[in-house]
Amino acid sequence: METDTLYPSAHEVANLAEHTDPGRNLTPGGDLQTRAWKNPRPASKYDLLVLGGGYAGILTALEAARAGAKIALVERNQLGGVCLNAGCISSKAMIRTSRLYADMRNAGSYGARVPADIHVDFAAVMERIGRVRARVGRRSSAEELSASGIDVFFGEAHFTGPDAIALGGEEALRFTRALIAAGARPIIPQIPGLEEASYLTNETVFELKECPPRLLVIGGGPFGCELAQAFCRLGSQVSIVQDEPLFLSQEERDAAQILSESLARDGVDIHLNTLVARVQTRGAEKIVDLVSDDNHVTVTVDAILVASGRAPNVQGLNLEAAGVKYDAVAGIGINDFLRTSNSRIYAAGDVCLEHKFAHIEGASAHIVTQNALFHGRQRLSTLTIPWCTYTDPEIAHVGMYVREAREKNIPIKTITVLMHDVDRAIADGEEEGFVKIHIKEGTDRILGATVVARHAGEMISDVSLAMAAGIGLRVLARVDHPYPTQAAAIKMAAITFSRTQSAGFRRWRWSRLLGW
Repeated sequence: METDTLYPSAHEVANLAEHTDPGRNLTPGGDLQTRAWKNPRPASKYDLLVLGGGYAGILTALEAARAGAKIALVERNQLGGVCLNAGCISSKAMIRTSRLYADMRNAGSYGARVPADIHVDFAAVMERIGRVRARVGRRSSAEELSASGIDVFFGEAHFTGPDAIALGGEEALRFTRALIAAGARPIIPQIPGLEEASYLTNETVFELKECPPRLLVIGGGPFGCELAQAFCRLGSQVSIVQDEPLFLSQEERDAAQILSESLARDGVDIHLNTLVARVQTRGAEKIVDLVSDDNHVTVTVDAILVASGRAPNVQGLNLEAAGVKYDAVAGIGINDFLRTSNSRIYAAGDVCLEHKFAHIEGASAHIVTQNALFHGRQRLSTLTIPWCTYTDPEIAHVGMYVREAREKNIPIKTITVLMHDVDRAIADGEEEGFVKIHIKEGTDRILGATVVARHAGEMISDVSLAMAAGIGLRVLARVDHPYPTQAAAIKMAAITFSRTQSAGFRRWRWSRLLGW
């Protein structure tokens, strides 16, 4: 039985993006999806069935289809997942515009002149986000996936056994192997009055048509910090609440401190080591009680953005019927090969991984394809995966932190270069931050790195490549960079290490000569 689920072409979506309200969902898979797509007749059996049309699911389906496998992809809502529709792409489009406004306000520092009163056209900002999502989403449209040989289905699915799922009123889809890439959803804290007051999450914040005059952000992780800074720069009076003593609790303390200072400089009202005790509604206003160890503060806002993390989407899948073990908090249990407790079924992406980043989904998708279809033995633990928080300055990291090395009794040494010593950073007026490269003491082997800089997300790739290829700091010191660039800070750190080693060798050799 065919459903009446509809889906627009990529061309239609792109055209509609130019003529639709800025808050309306313009991405492939939203309300517009119900206009043109009909589910195909299922094959008797699929080599690989992919449950979830986010980044991990789509990449796995495409790679498997190119290899000649018979593939089904099932999505209950929006193709493209969180990254396209309510995360990476939307937030980075907003951040880019907010950074432009910040630069305009700081134009005098660069010898430029702009009007003193800069008006933010928030509707235009949101309209641009819609256009960006529509353009990026063309690559993951149902038509494009179908043209690649993938059977695309829309609807609520659940397992009926170890090798089959049911999709609405249709006949069961049977598979030889399956991938669960169902993603994650926002965690909503149990705060008295929050539900009654209403709130925003990453799934709804990009539907706003007007900038909230006063915004409270609950949560000091990457998404919360990024959006707090962006909305502040777009004209909102922002307060951010974090229940820990620093933002980005997993990052290095000096990196988190630089971020805190940057947010404060932008005008964000910061409340660290603070809990939201209660929310009350008074007309359109929300009265929020904040409590810390020695203080009780009440703030009045127009909107609340909840950014308290995300929980895996494991409910409603009937994983018990498939013999797949899971935890409501940690998600689906997997081994190093991304295989679940059912040897036929794999999991990838936010539904099972601790670090919920799109590029990790992409890396895990490749592992699933190789292991599920080609009897591969690729391991998640062998990946070298960087990540970045896109505040201003950005904070990027790859590999080990110092605390992790010490916990494992690995002797570690850190080489540090401050961005205010980098010529291009001085010329750009972007001197805040540093490059830290951690090496195993007595060697040039790179264990990890943290970069805090305006373009840290671009710079960290040099170190990631070196680590993945087994290249040490001595080789990095010989790699030329165009002059001047901010990425030269990586080479400066490598040169600092090499000079230290050379100086030590020269002292040793001279002492031997003197002794002789």
